[in-house]
Amino acid sequence: MKKVVTFGEIMGRLSPPGYGRIVQAQSLNLTFGGGEANVAGALAHLGIPAAHVTKFPDHEMGHAATSYFRKVGVDMQYVQYGGNRLGLYFTEFGAAMRPSKVVYDRADSSFAHLDPKEFNWKEILKDAQWFHWTGISPAISESAAQACREAIKVANDLGITVSADVNYRKNLWQYGKSVQEVMPDLIAGCDIIVCGKGDAEDILNIVPDGSTKSGWESVSKQIMARFPRIKKIINTKRGQISASQNTLSATSFNGKQVLKSETVEISQIVDRIGGGDAFMAGYIYGNLILKDEAQSLSFAVAASALKHTIEGDINLANLDEIETVMKGDLTGRLKR
Repeated sequence: MKKVVTFGEIMGRLSPPGYGRIVQAQSLNLTFGGGEANVAGALAHLGIPAAHVTKFPDHEMGHAATSYFRKVGVDMQYVQYGGNRLGLYFTEFGAAMRPSKVVYDRADSSFAHLDPKEFNWKEILKDAQWFHWTGISPAISESAAQACREAIKVANDLGITVSADVNYRKNLWQYGKSVQEVMPDLIAGCDIIVCGKGDAEDILNIVPDGSTKSGWESVSKQIMARFPRIKKIINTKRGQISASQNTLSATSFNGKQVLKSETVEISQIVDRIGGGDAFMAGYIYGNLILKDEAQSLSFAVAASALKHTIEGDINLANLDEIETVMKGDLTGRLKR
């Protein structure tokens, strides 16, 4: 099977043990994660060949991050080394009515200062069937945006499916270009995007026009009219009961029909970071293996729901567990 390739920054994640607060911490647990790399990790865990492209500092932290993703089966041969630091983020896990919190320390990372010429996309993508990126990468720096643009162009030339979670992070856009100046050109090269009404307005200035009962459907139709390459738009809906209890569902639009998944209740959240990445990995898996849109949505929602029960950024749920949730079994019954 041809591989899935992802591109984006990987950071070190530091968090107090359990549900401790950062102000209480006398020690911090270290792990690694990044939106796009988390997708690659989840896919590799499910047996889909996956490679991640990024840049790390050439010291112990960079090599530890490389090793971490290799352990879950991600091909890291295209990693470039250089620069001074690995970006970090600090996580505090919430419970009940106290929300989780994230503090970023990622300025001047090696990834932010990458040189687009370091990546030979024709070589990287020659054996690929899918390329995935997110709106975080082009927000970090102009050079990261350029590298992403070049990857998308090569993927388009090679006939590779391109997907993106276009998520808008306002505080990241600090290098002199606005999201509206950069993102539309990148989105134009996509076949599938994850996009909600808020991102559509912030990135594309597209708002519901009242032509349909669903504001999201109206927005999706306008996006497809503007970007004819896009074949499908997907989106997740989270119900926030508390920091410990959420509901999750998803919607897909193919230009003609809206499909909605079942809603899964997540009754005891262990770690919600990476839930969206787990959904995207599940959706890619569904497209490659199940080849049915309704089943792909169901698989993606089940995978994401299970990620909320797993510590760390990467979804390590296995196929049997995901299929059990897809069938509606949320009991967590002991397996012997």
